[in-house]
Amino acid sequence: MALPAEAVSLSKSVEEISVAGDEPPSQYIVKDTCFGSVDPSPSLSPFPIIDISLFSSPSSSFSGTNQVDKELEKLKSALGSSGCFQAIGHGISSSFLDKVRDVAEQFFALPEKEKQKYARAVNEYEGYGSDRVVSDKQVLDWSYRLTLTTFPEDKRRINLWPENPNEFRYIIEEYASKIKVLTSILNKAMARSLNLEENSFLNQFGDRASMKARFNFYPTCSRPDLVLGVKPHTDRSGITVLLQDRVVEGLQVLVDDKWVKVPVIPHALVVNLGDQMQIMSNGIFKSPMHRVVTNAEKLRLSVALFNEPEPEKEIGAVDSLVDEHRPRLYRNVKNYGAINYECYQKGMIALDTVKI
Repeated sequence: MALPAEAVSLSKSVEEISVAGDEPPSQYIVKDTCFGSVDPSPSLSPFPIIDISLFSSPSSSFSGTNQVDKELEKLKSALGSSGCFQAIGHGISSSFLDKVRDVAEQFFALPEKEKQKYARAVNEYEGYGSDRVVSDKQVLDWSYRLTLTTFPEDKRRINLWPENPNEFRYIIEEYASKIKVLTSILNKAMARSLNLEENSFLNQFGDRASMKARFNFYPTCSRPDLVLGVKPHTDRSGITVLLQDRVVEGLQVLVDDKWVKVPVIPHALVVNLGDQMQIMSNGIFKSPMHRVVTNAEKLRLSVALFNEPEPEKEIGAVDSLVDEHRPRLYRNVKNYGAINYECYQKGMIALDTVKI
């Protein structure tokens, strides 16, 4: 049952419950799920690491050397199986990545009254706060977030961009610009790995592709066996780029029906595909189911940037990836983000709703 407004109210915020060490309210308890139990410590499996500097070197032109071809094959294999990898060689300095983490940590450490200056409005996506509530059966995430549009630039709602810390805006603008370049390189490399014209995916994003930044803060939780920082979901994006916490793990990916921990490599970036890339690749590349577990002892922070096609631009499978042996798997769609968000909160798999 959808709610007309955010009707579920809690007497305490996640932060207040965490500081007090209280038992999580029932709205946060994960009930029966088709994605397995809330095991906060699954086994650690090998996780692909890809050097994307090989894709951006002008001399390589994406081909012609064994090293580049091997890395393209690794990329194709990773995205066709788990749908994600750790990116090294991305050209963003370790010191700058630390600055991104620092301004995020400083913002979340501000008094609640200061953070509330940037609170998202009821039933809106952008700004500071916890989950939007779209269903009375919704399980709430043990986290709070700051979500901002970074591109197109004229869509930025500067009133929601924190003025404290005073470096926040400058650093996030620069970081988003760097990630925009990185996603363009990856889009071209993915196309090349499938022997497509290099702009086959990029052209579907449009001239005004969207990029949203989401700063995630996960307080300690007294019941990590019952509560998740983020519920199992796939991303709505084409490509998601995640800067993990310096030390604390929490992200898990579903691979072959088992949850796999994503290790922390402090100055690598985790890249995972979203549903829109699975649609554009006609199911060759995967949009991985993933979640974030909670921790009884340590706070955790991450910064995710979501690269999406223009909302009103229709996307679909690249024509040359459809044939009699691999028929079209998904219908063409517009504004897929809205479909994905509602399905996420209802515990549904959004891609299933657009299958042919």
